[in-house]
Amino acid sequence: MSKTKLELHLNNKVANGEKLFIPYIMAGDGGIDALKENILFLESCGVSAIELGIPFSDPVADGPVIQAAGLRSLEAGTTLTSVLETLKSFINEVNIPIILMTYINPIFNYGIEKFAIDCKQAGVSGVIIPDVPYEEEDFLLAPLQSNDIAYIRLAALTSTQERLNKIANDSEGFLYAVSVTGTTGKRAEHQERVYNYLSNLSKSSKVPVLAGFGISNATQAKKMHTVCDGVIVGSAIVDLLHQKKYDDIRNFIQSSL
Repeated sequence: MSKTKLELHLNNKVANGEKLFIPYIMAGDGGIDALKENILFLESCGVSAIELGIPFSDPVADGPVIQAAGLRSLEAGTTLTSVLETLKSFINEVNIPIILMTYINPIFNYGIEKFAIDCKQAGVSGVIIPDVPYEEEDFLLAPLQSNDIAYIRLAALTSTQERLNKIANDSEGFLYAVSVTGTTGKRAEHQERVYNYLSNLSKSSKVPVLAGFGISNATQAKKMHTVCDGVIVGSAIVDLLHQKKYDDIRNFIQSSL
């Protein structure tokens, strides 16, 4: 299988000695009209890509900050359709990859083939679907691959080494290494076994490894960067964006790299 556009982009950065930083934001938090401004602002901060959450009524992987952002977005009327249509309207102005994070129900309702096609037209380079188990993902792969959209898999601390090796071998775009047991949200610190797990994943993965969940400050991000290729930061960015603390966001990102 050829490398996806997302993987080539991230590999190029890693090959140049750059560390990766991908912020997560909730689409439609603050209104769908704020999406363009938020994406272009984060790009100006030097991020490697952007993970864009689609609001959903039963977000099993999300902690309280992102759940609250999802509720605000749903109350504002945000839908998967409105997000893709809005992205399509300005995607030619964006020079970094956009990755959608959503759950399987909205995709089923939308139609898997149509979802893949419309994602490509909206400039989406990858998707993360945390409630589809590794063993049951096959029905998604062909439509996504035919539209050059990376299906990004998650690796868990609780998985066996055999399972982690399989996931690492099949990964596209990058490998999302979940660095806590539980949902997203701030953590005071990560246990030493997390760093061993990330180091081992980085040795076995054919794609860049990024640590996500629980990273809430630049010190934690820089420590993660010593054992993997980069970090994904959600709750801290979502919270700062909601408070419109743009200088704090820029400082967080640039101090992490």
